[in-house]
Amino acid sequence: MDKLVEHDGVLLSESVIRRVTLAHGRPLFESEERQEAWPVEPGAERIIAERDGGLVPIMEPEASQSDRRKGKPLRWKEAKIALAHPQGSQTLSYGGTLEGDAEQAGQRLFDTACRAGLGHRSQRHAVGDGAGWIAEQVEERFGQNGRYLLDFYHVCDYLNAAAQAIVPVGEAHGWMETQKDRLKRGQAQYVREARAPYREDRRIKDEEAPVRAGHSSLSGWLDQLHYDEALRQDWPIGSGEIESAHRYLVQQRLKRPGAWWRPHHAEYMWALRLNRANRRWQHYWKNLPSPSLYGTSV
Repeated sequence: MDKLVEHDGVLLSESVIRRVTLAHGRPLFESEERQEAWPVEPGAERIIAERDGGLVPIMEPEASQSDRRKGKPLRWKEAKIALAHPQGSQTLSYGGTLEGDAEQAGQRLFDTACRAGLGHRSQRHAVGDGAGWIAEQVEERFGQNGRYLLDFYHVCDYLNAAAQAIVPVGEAHGWMETQKDRLKRGQAQYVREARAPYREDRRIKDEEAPVRAGHSSLSGWLDQLHYDEALRQDWPIGSGEIESAHRYLVQQRLKRPGAWWRPHHAEYMWALRLNRANRRWQHYWKNLPSPSLYGTSV
């Protein structure tokens, strides 16, 4: 409200601003495009895509409460965000879902890649964390055209936790550098074997057994650790782009201190954020869905 007065000389109440904002977000959310079929054009040679998620505070007032300010249980929903661009391009495409499941998130990932220039001849390089659904969706949506790489720094976190238990104090850095060099040379199996003799006893709880936990995870990720190939092709091995995007797309607006969201309101704001990031405002304003947003009830 203060910014409207300062920059535009317009005074609107906070309730009107809220109503207008949600009225713009709703049709964007409801009309989100879906790419049902594989593109027929050849497309860009290589598409880089990244996937990440973060929690957003969601609340639903209890209908049994006469005072709607009371009885507002808080829950957290994962905002799944996708990013894609042709290799070497700085023009990014974004997509995502808040209430959707892994299947819907996979569809958004496919949609985002298509907007970025994915074609039937494109090779797709995807980077993400250790969430199993991401790798599964990459395989399901892209088949032989997709290759999934586990975020290098995510793997290093597991290695670092194990290093504290394996090597003496003061030698952890050297041990870590050796393992990272092996990973970049395509020798993930040697990294796994280096940890095997130090696995904790099964009777020890998982949270107190970093070597065993990391060893099990690494065993399941061996086909996702092709860092040598990625480096040769000049592909990213870390998910820094998507983690940065999560901060300026999701956290900056949907995780403000003290902010709780109704589910559909969060979806509308999320649709607005994605629309803005994709620079699609011109198309939207040409097809404005409501001639009188100020009187619209949302």
